[in-house]
Amino acid sequence: MARSEGDPTELLDIWTGVGLAVVVDAVRRGPATAGRIRRFGVDALCGGSGNTGSHALSIPEAVPLGRALDRVPGELVVVAVEADCFDFGVGLCEPVAAAVPRAVEAVLTELRHVVRIDDVIPGVNEDEAR
Repeated sequence: MARSEGDPTELLDIWTGVGLAVVVDAVRRGPATAGRIRRFGVDALCGGSGNTGSHALSIPEAVPLGRALDRVPGELVVVAVEADCFDFGVGLCEPVAAAVPRAVEAVLTELRHVVRIDDVIPGVNEDEAR
């Protein structure tokens, strides 16, 4: 598990040699419904438009750079929480804050496809992680 502030070169460093990367981010897509959870695979991200994240270089822009540098994960999944305000210092609005547990569950679902959760977070079984 790694945390990133979204700097593209930092993401590329984290992604290098990884079989699965699950990125969690806030996005604005079309008319946003704050708190809605969306899952995107890399193909949907790179083929779509209208996503606005909270970083200078978006994930769809970082992926081609990573491919050119041979620094992308085997599989990339984005768990996106729709937000309608990206102002600095505002914090999470109520619908986005309420969506956090569902976003965590979405990440755990992705991880369950490839590993036992205890292998990812030692000492934590799946029931405790929920």
